Amino acid sequence: MNIKPLRDKVILKPEETKESKLGVLYIPDTAKEKKNIGIIIATGPGKRDDKGNLIPLDVKVDDKVIYSKYAGTEIEIDNEKYIILDQDDIIGIIGK
Repeated sequence: MNIKPLRDKVILKPEETKESKLGVLYIPDTAKEKKNIGIIIATGPGKRDDKGNLIPLDVKVDDKVIYSKYAGTEIEIDNEKYIILDQDDIIGIIGK
């Protein structure tokens, strides 16, 4: 992927949801609860304060994170789904 996020934006790859069956019934993707977990694959440099000082991000590449349900913009590159969102939309880091 050849995208570099700006400011305090991050790009993450959402965790895949596994195919679900309930007995013999198949549950379609539209009926599944979307997981809000992903792996960060790129980060911007950070946000600038009022004096122009760079404030680095709290997250880094390869962090597994939980993000807000309706946050970010979904994009598709080379048949892979990604989400671009603000660092403020990240709720927490998993496994730290």
